[in-house]
Amino acid sequence: MPLLLAIDQSTSATKAVLFDDTGAVVDRESRSHAQHAPEPQRAEHDAAEIWENVRSVTGAIARRQSDRLHELAGVSLANQRETFVVFDRGTGAPLRRAIVWQDRRGDDLCRRLAADGSEAIVRGRTGLSLDGYYSGSKSRWLIDHEPAVAAALAKGTAVIGTIDAYLVHRLTDGRVCAGDSTNASRTLLYDIDRLRWDDDLCRLFGVSAAMLPEVRESGATFGETDVGGSLPRRVPVVGVMGDSQASLFAQRCFEPGSGKATFGTGTSILLNVGGRRPASSGGAVTALAWVLGGQPTYALEGLINSSSATVAWLQDQLGLLADAAESESLARAVDDTGGVYLVPAFAGLSPPYPRGDARAAIIGLTTHSRREHVVRAALEAIAYQIHDVLVMLAAQGGVTPATVFADGGPTRNDFLMQFVADVTGVELTVTDVPESSALGAAMAGMLGLGWVAAPAEFARLPRSLRSFTPRMPRADVDRLLAGWRDAVRRVVLEPAGP
Repeated sequence: MPLLLAIDQSTSATKAVLFDDTGAVVDRESRSHAQHAPEPQRAEHDAAEIWENVRSVTGAIARRQSDRLHELAGVSLANQRETFVVFDRGTGAPLRRAIVWQDRRGDDLCRRLAADGSEAIVRGRTGLSLDGYYSGSKSRWLIDHEPAVAAALAKGTAVIGTIDAYLVHRLTDGRVCAGDSTNASRTLLYDIDRLRWDDDLCRLFGVSAAMLPEVRESGATFGETDVGGSLPRRVPVVGVMGDSQASLFAQRCFEPGSGKATFGTGTSILLNVGGRRPASSGGAVTALAWVLGGQPTYALEGLINSSSATVAWLQDQLGLLADAAESESLARAVDDTGGVYLVPAFAGLSPPYPRGDARAAIIGLTTHSRREHVVRAALEAIAYQIHDVLVMLAAQGGVTPATVFADGGPTRNDFLMQFVADVTGVELTVTDVPESSALGAAMAGMLGLGWVAAPAEFARLPRSLRSFTPRMPRADVDRLLAGWRDAVRRVVLEPAGP
C-alpha cells in the first residue's frame, strides 16, 4: 500500500502526517516552535528552527515506520500562507527571522498607498485588500530598513519566499526554488487572473520578479528530497498548497457554494465560487483556491485573526488555563458569560470590522465575573466572528452554505462547535481528521502522482464526520449578537460590521 508523507507547517507548529492511499492516517508527529515578538505588533519565527523541526518530525516517523518506508511515494507540503522568509539562494539559510502574517509593520505603507489610490490595482489584480496582513508591504519594509537584506536581494543572492518556497528549497538541497500558486497569491504581488508575478505590483512594493521564486501548480512536482537525510532515499516533493486552501481541498469542497472553516491560530473561511473570478469588495477577498491543469478555481475568503490564539493568550499570558483543552470544561461550568464579551483584537480586528489599529478588550466585567466567564467569552468570540464573516460572504457572494465543513485542532471542543452552529444558524460538519491541511496537500500529491485522475475521484476515500445543528432559540441568538456588536463598537468606536 503506497504512502505519502505530508508536512504541515503552521503558525504554531510543524507536523508530519503519514497517509496511506485511502487518506487514512498511519502516523503523525509534531514539534512547536518559538514565537518571537521583538516589539508590539511584530511577530517573527526562526526559519532555521522550522527547518530543523521538519527534519525532526520526519525522522521520528521514519524511525517508527522503518519497515514501511519502501512504500513511501512522495512528500507533500501545506504551510502558513502569508508568513515569508528572505533566504540565501545558494544555501537556503535565512538572512533573518521570518516575518509572520500577524505582523503589522506594513500598515503604514498600506495606508500611504491607499491614500495614493493604489487600492484599485491591488484588489483588481490580486483579489486582496491593501492590508499589512499580506507580505508585500512587509517585504518593502525590510528593503527600506535592513540594508544587508536589501543588498542581497539586489545582487540576486537572496530570495523573498513564502514558507512553501523556503521549505521546497531546503527539501531539495537548493535544487528547486519554487512555491505554489495558492501561496504566491497571498503576497500582493501575484495576478490571479494571468497566474503570474505582476511587474506593476512588484514596482509598487519595491521588489522585482527576479527576487521571487518560480510558481508552480499545487499538484506539480517540486524536485526530490530525503528531508535533509531524515529519509533513507529521495522521493518526489509533490503536492504543495497553502494550508487554508489545502483544507478546502481536503473537505472536498469542489463545487461552487461549498465552504469550510479552518480553526487554528486564526480562522480562515473559504467559499468555493468556481472557475469565474467574482468581484470582491468590502471585507471579503477573492482567493485563488487552486490551479489544476492550468485552470484556476476561485473562492471568497473571510479571515479571523485570532481564534485559538485567543485561548493561547488566556493560557500563556494570563494563566487562566492549564492547557487549551481545559477551556471547554470551564466554559461549561457557567450558564453564560455573565455579560462578559472578549473582543480579540490582538492584531487588529478582521473584516467585516477592518480596523488594524483596534486593540483587544474585555467588556462587561463585574465583581461577580470569574475566570470561567472570561474563558467562555473567549470561545464565544470565535463564533461571533465566524457569524459576521458568513454574513459578509453571503452579502458579497450571494450564497449562504447550508453546511460548513470544519477542521483544525479546536474542532475537538464540542462546546465551541455547538455554539458556532447556534450563532451562525448553519450546520457545522466536523471531519475526524484534524490535520485537514496535511490531507489536502497529500490529496494534491495523489493527483500529481496519478493515483487519481480528477478531484471527483476523491469521493471514494472514506471519512467519518460528526455534525452540529443549530438548536438555540433565535431570540437568544439575537440578544447575544447585539451584545457582541455593542462590545465591538466600544473597541472600534465606529461600527463597521453587520
